[in-house]
Amino acid sequence: GIAAEVGMLRISEQVDALYTMGVDPVRYLISPRIAASIISFPLLTAFFDLIGIIGGYLTGVLLLGTNGGTYFYRVQSALTMTDVRGGFIKALVFGAIVSCICCFQGYFCHMRTDGYGARSVGFATVSAVVLSCVMILVADYVVTSFLM
Repeated sequence: GIAAEVGMLRISEQVDALYTMGVDPVRYLISPRIAASIISFPLLTAFFDLIGIIGGYLTGVLLLGTNGGTYFYRVQSALTMTDVRGGFIKALVFGAIVSCICCFQGYFCHMRTDGYGARSVGFATVSAVVLSCVMILVADYVVTSFLM
């Protein structure tokens, strides 16, 4: 979504209009998206961690018939602060990587040689998704090796 939105702003010459008005497009368009991703990825991580614990409780207690106290004891004994901290560090890194790649691909989609207009925005969006997925795998390996 970020790559497509920034790419359409670039193709429709709205970024050039910002240059003309003396507004720095990177500070106006790119920086808020990167900041929002860095803030929202850890929030989403916390939310889905909680959803996972609740889903495990519903599955274990209601469907399988185990004791609720036993479930929460096992969760508490198995979950360490190191795991939680590592998850949030990874969320920060992934948010920065995804937003930077998507903003870069969208911002420079007009320089692609495989088309102009909506076609170049489409290619930029696809390449942003693919590159983000690959870089998340690489970053996950690197961050995990530093955290262990």
